[in-house]
Amino acid sequence: MPENTESNPLHDMLPAAWQTPLAPFFADSATAAGLASFLAEEWRTQTVFPPRADILNALRLTPPEKVRVLILGQDPYHDEGQAHGLCFSVRRGVPPPPSLRNIFKELAADLGVPAPRHGELTAWAEQGVLLLNTVLTVRAHQAQSHAGRGWEAFTDTVIRAVSAKTEPVVFVLWGGPAQKKLPLIDRTRHAVVQAPHPSPLSAYRGFLGSRPFSTINGLLQANGFPVVDWCRGDDEPGLALGL
Repeated sequence: MPENTESNPLHDMLPAAWQTPLAPFFADSATAAGLASFLAEEWRTQTVFPPRADILNALRLTPPEKVRVLILGQDPYHDEGQAHGLCFSVRRGVPPPPSLRNIFKELAADLGVPAPRHGELTAWAEQGVLLLNTVLTVRAHQAQSHAGRGWEAFTDTVIRAVSAKTEPVVFVLWGGPAQKKLPLIDRTRHAVVQAPHPSPLSAYRGFLGSRPFSTINGLLQANGFPVVDWCRGDDEPGLALGL
């Protein structure tokens, strides 16, 4: 019999608005319990990022009814103080990592906006941009160390839930791993924006120059939705980040 979801600590951490959309994940008791057990041991014996309270920030800040754009990342940043539960984002005061710096370069080139003073993307999330990683935790200084432990099933359920929305959503898939999620998306109803990953290894192979931000806003406008203010939340634009 499926495990009672109320006994799973991950279920208890879920924002209320996501509990019904994510019920299929918790109905698979072996996967859900396995992930919870793995995390409990990692938290007991290792340093794990982001902090436990931040793991589900993407879902907390962007409830399902407000999602109009989904940007899909990989696993969280794995150095001290960087990850806080939103893909590509870092807290204010933390230097933007290379992938985020390239995102800001492309934002400036695409829309002519000044380079932001910080790398925190909370304002995007609050406008309906779901900033979702495919894996939501990582062991300190060990990239991909929590891959293959059950998070992928969890976040695939999120993607399916967003794809099930009747209102059109723009899915943003940067890089091969994100683009492998295409089969989860109903492309008869939703738009997909694809490009190479913004990391230094691939940014110059097609991410830079792809103009994703104007494309996303154009798709939102075509569907009768407000555009995303990609600079909102930046109280002092134009800090030199070396972009």
